Amino acid sequence: MAPIHEPGSVELGDLLAWLDAHLNLETGGRVRAPSLDRIRPLLDLLGRPQADYPLIHVTGTNGKTTTTRLISHFLAARGISVGAHTSPHLEMVNERLTWGGEAISDEALAEELRIVAVAEAALLDRDGAALRPTWFEIMTALGYHWFSDLGVQVAVAEVGLGGLWDATNVADAEVAVVTNISIDHVEYLGSSRESIATEKAGIIKRGATLVLGEPDPGLTGIFLERDPGRVLRTDVDFGVLRNDPAYGGRAIDLRTPLAEYSDLYLPVHGAYQATNAAIALTAAETFFGEPFPGDLVVEALATFRSPGRLEVVGHEPLVILDGAHNAAGADALVQALEEEFVPAPRTLIVGLMREKDPTVMLPALGATEAEWVFTCAPPSPRAMPAHDLADAALELGIDPGRVEALGTVEEALARALVVTPPEGQVIVAGSLYLVGAARSVLT
Repeated sequence: MAPIHEPGSVELGDLLAWLDAHLNLETGGRVRAPSLDRIRPLLDLLGRPQADYPLIHVTGTNGKTTTTRLISHFLAARGISVGAHTSPHLEMVNERLTWGGEAISDEALAEELRIVAVAEAALLDRDGAALRPTWFEIMTALGYHWFSDLGVQVAVAEVGLGGLWDATNVADAEVAVVTNISIDHVEYLGSSRESIATEKAGIIKRGATLVLGEPDPGLTGIFLERDPGRVLRTDVDFGVLRNDPAYGGRAIDLRTPLAEYSDLYLPVHGAYQATNAAIALTAAETFFGEPFPGDLVVEALATFRSPGRLEVVGHEPLVILDGAHNAAGADALVQALEEEFVPAPRTLIVGLMREKDPTVMLPALGATEAEWVFTCAPPSPRAMPAHDLADAALELGIDPGRVEALGTVEEALARALVVTPPEGQVIVAGSLYLVGAARSVLT
């Protein structure tokens, strides 16, 4: 491979291989202690690009990616140049960084990787391997630098994990958004909602506006301890006035601190998506400082898409992909299936990360009621082996004749499409990595 310091001399594949050589928490790597001490000096060498534009920062247990995309979608519809940083990706790493809704091109990604690689080399020459950044820190630095190069008017960044020590938190947000708090990532964030809320509250900077989507008043004090300048609370300052199933999505009415919006159509499934829309619209209006024209909100919602979130990708049988990867997300998936789809024989294709409890996740995903349960390992080093997951299904009392462990999601899909009748449903859930692999096969 040619030296990375030679502009234009290295192909994208080589640069991605360089990126993949870094410690990656998403694939099972562990850092000694959470810290911003690696990304701060890296961004300093890049000219502190995160200070070149205002930031809207999004955290929460579920709904972060959709809410981040909705905020950027609303602002782009208003004519603002907006960059968005989300994670994880479903199929290609480019999906993590968008400008005006379009993913970063291969050419731009390669150029930004070259720039960060040169900065990292200077950092390591100066300070040694102790400050070698992680995979996610490089992608965060890359994104913040790309947004600066583009001259965006605002960036919207989704937290990767937690908030306080997340790499995205090296920037100071004018608007901090918390979607909700549930139990997840206990190995990093703790096993109580209070400990998880404390970590996620870390994105709130003194004097910033907080858009709080978590309704539990028992957790509110944790967020107020961060001393936000203004707090907008769900069901108090903003919320959902109507939320009905409609063909292909939801018919909703929303209220923000500045206006009410009626007769909206959101073309994504799941009642919780209306809440995400209310949070996102409130955050976008708060940043903009005035209500949005009603017709603009109608058009923005009508053109919104959220891949991998209750996404219908096939018919006869109906095939639905959903990134539900914790108990709260699984419950929301099953509720949406019951409310929005005709009851039908259901085949569940499920894959989990090894840190998940299958005795919790399988019932939450409706495995005990499914006609078939096909287990497979998501394409990740952190994946739970398919046979272990199948064994957990048997321990729950599921008929052994209805449970099969398969090698790949491709094999599971092929088997599911054989045994599921045309009027039936095939549900792929349990991990975004599993959903991404299924999506690459089916779309």
